[in-house]
Amino acid sequence: MLDDRKTAILSAVVQEYITTAQPVGSTHIAAAPGVGVSSATVRNEMAVLEQEGYLVQPHTSAGRIPTDKGYRFFVDHLAAPGRLDAVRSAQVGDFFSAAHGRLEEMLHRTSDLLARLTNSAALVVGPRPAVVEVRSIQVVGLSSTHATVVVVFSNGVVASEVVELPGGCEESHLATAAAHLSGCLVGRMLSAVSTVEDSGDELIDQLCVRALAAIVEVSSDDHVYVGGTSTIAESFDAVEVVRNVLHTLEQQFVVVTLVRDILDRGMSVAIGVEHGVEPLSACSVVVAPVVVDGEHLGSIGVLGPTRMNYPQALATVGVVSERLGERLGESG
Repeated sequence: MLDDRKTAILSAVVQEYITTAQPVGSTHIAAAPGVGVSSATVRNEMAVLEQEGYLVQPHTSAGRIPTDKGYRFFVDHLAAPGRLDAVRSAQVGDFFSAAHGRLEEMLHRTSDLLARLTNSAALVVGPRPAVVEVRSIQVVGLSSTHATVVVVFSNGVVASEVVELPGGCEESHLATAAAHLSGCLVGRMLSAVSTVEDSGDELIDQLCVRALAAIVEVSSDDHVYVGGTSTIAESFDAVEVVRNVLHTLEQQFVVVTLVRDILDRGMSVAIGVEHGVEPLSACSVVVAPVVVDGEHLGSIGVLGPTRMNYPQALATVGVVSERLGERLGESG
């Protein structure tokens, strides 16, 4: 554990570097609130902090910058989540008061809101439709050989999938199959359904089996929305880092796994290599679950450089996740 003076100096270095993105010198830190010692003393203490792995000195500068270990100490001991300022609070309130329509659109817009509030890339993982009740089912013919199965869920998600029709199917069979599927599935979650009851008509049963398999597959997908990726290009000087981060954010499975793993470990902040995704080693991630009636139905987070404003990010993610959970509860 660091003593009070080293703690004050480390805190001042972290906050200054977050603000300026420039290596921090001892003279500047000596004048920072709460430090109150000479620049020579600060220089000595910064050297100790460097030896202990909290700071590092870029070879091109006399100043120092925090390491992942330094940020971790700052987050764990010094960076309690702040409160959103009045302007950001009003933006969040106005957004969710006006948030209506399809869930996919609201989640997409939530990622954009979060990105604007934090000036970071925003990650929103919505609930899988399979864990939400089915509201209605339709089977719409496309041709003599194919049809689209359309399922509307109680949270507003609409899932559709094309299925191949059994031989001999006519329009009347599609309507009958839709009615039979509705009787078996409406008001239930697909995750709780393994088979559909026999209808007594072999052709209808074949169509229902194919339709159920198709909608179970498509509804088991995660809904992932990434907003604010353009800010990543402005956050890093190295083109290769930007390329790696953007490429990784395009991979939905990686994003979902990243967010879930952080939450499963009981963390709200993962710094640098802590999250285990090597292409994102220059980034930190701040996450929070989206909880509806005590059930974890989604997650949100922000991703940015390790010098991100942690108190602001924690506060923003916390408020937006709470409001999103309330909104999903109202639409469920």
